[in-house]
Amino acid sequence: MVEAVTIGGVGFGGVNRLALIGGPCVIESEAHALSLAERIKTIASRQNVPLVFKASFDKANRTSLQSFRGPGIDEGLRILDRVKHELGLPILTDIHEATQAAPVAEVADALQIPAFLSRQTDLLVAAARTGRPVNLKKGQFLAPQ
Repeated sequence: MVEAVTIGGVGFGGVNRLALIGGPCVIESEAHALSLAERIKTIASRQNVPLVFKASFDKANRTSLQSFRGPGIDEGLRILDRVKHELGLPILTDIHEATQAAPVAEVADALQIPAFLSRQTDLLVAAARTGRPVNLKKGQFLAPQ
């Protein structure tokens, strides 16, 4: 059986029922994040499915330097904090550097490690030390064990 994990009161694994992690790939604007979070919350509530809102403040792995990366950590965390407190949703967001772990954990209920960073030991240790659940996106280059 899969060990249960709780993210902001939403249970995953074990005997917990289906739950949803959803949101935009990256925060485009405060208005967009709040509007989308509210819409997803309404849909999830209608289906009686618990929701964790996921959005990134920085997509540091874009293929083009001209691609939009997001609002950055300070503005992004401010927006995610509004989503959390105004809509009552738990928050999951990516971190890309070990120095981001502690400040992100002050807002986010769980931290996510992007697949391409899944072997960065210092990043993984920093995320674990926050005490928050860590969603490790497994790179295709890693063995299934």
